Amino acid sequence: MTTDTSTLTDVVDTYIDMWNEEDAARRADLIRTAWADDARYRDPLLEADGHAGLSEMVATVHGHYPGHRFRRTSGVDAHHDVARFGWELVAPDGAVFTGGIDVATLADDGRLRTITGFFGDLPATDVDA
Repeated sequence: MTTDTSTLTDVVDTYIDMWNEEDAARRADLIRTAWADDARYRDPLLEADGHAGLSEMVATVHGHYPGHRFRRTSGVDAHHDVARFGWELVAPDGAVFTGGIDVATLADDGRLRTITGFFGDLPATDVDA
């Protein structure tokens, strides 16, 4: 699979928009645009399967963090059917609440099949350099 990074960036930005969309109908449109039907999301706190599960997960996050917004903090790095990018969750006052990276696998049509999210910076090595 060859990955067109401009199209993939659009898919990732639609995914970020999904996290920020409060209206369930508009969020469902974003999910259909960005995610394959067999969507699967996992991070240390949340998991969701399928389009309905993704929408419910986002609604839960809105309930816990009202007014917070996600934003992409890096370019989208990809090879084969895998991509990664950085993100932050920003409070209404502009303070960064948390951030991390997401690692995605892509469906044949270029939409997201899976996302595995990680919070924070990469852990320090326990090996002396």
